[in-house]
Amino acid sequence: MDTDDEFRISPPHRELLDQILDKWSLSVLNELCERPCRFNELRRAIPQVTQKSLTATLRRLERNGVVGREVVSTRPVAVRYRITPLGKTLRPPIDVLLAWASQNMPAITRAREDFDTREAETGF
Repeated sequence: MDTDDEFRISPPHRELLDQILDKWSLSVLNELCERPCRFNELRRAIPQVTQKSLTATLRRLERNGVVGREVVSTRPVAVRYRITPLGKTLRPPIDVLLAWASQNMPAITRAREDFDTREAETGF
């Protein structure tokens, strides 16, 4: 993102933000911040996610260096996922976004209600 007064997000930044802030990534990161987890532990912790979506999310996070994958030599062989040092640096900016959402949720709720009322009145 540029630092001048114009708000612009470059395509590489947009792609990264889309991948890190997508539907399941925050849930996965939240779980992995607590402890390393195996795939099925993550599935149980996030029951709404499908196996396919969880696999894709973990691969994207691993590709971006946010999550690490470790093969554990057990019988049967298992894979454990953990947050990386780079991934841990995401916590402060995500906490800022969550604080902003909490602080502004009443105003957002009012804006949504006003919008929905206008939509219902005008039929648009």
